[in-house]
Amino acid sequence: MAQVSVTINGRKYRIVCDDGQEAHLSRLGTYVDKRVGELVAAVGKVDEAQILVMVSLLMADELSDAYAELDVARTADKGVAALMSAEESLSANIENLANRIENVAERLEQA
Repeated sequence: MAQVSVTINGRKYRIVCDDGQEAHLSRLGTYVDKRVGELVAAVGKVDEAQILVMVSLLMADELSDAYAELDVARTADKGVAALMSAEESLSANIENLANRIENVAERLEQA
């Protein structure tokens, strides 16, 4: 197991992670530190636990928005798939009708 040191709000934390995840964890730590800095700039210095809870809630809100956008995209994809399926079905029906019309025309010519 690897260890990464991240600094959040001026404090260093040693975090254990899977091997190969160090860079990713460092980026996440940098992101959290940035968000803490933005919040501290907006509300001023508050208790460390409270600021971390506030940042956690802000990030949870961002994640919730991302999930909502993903649901909209998935719904749109399903709509496109349904339209494509309907188009394929319509195309098959038109082809079937064309074949039937050709058969009727051939029979009329032979009569």
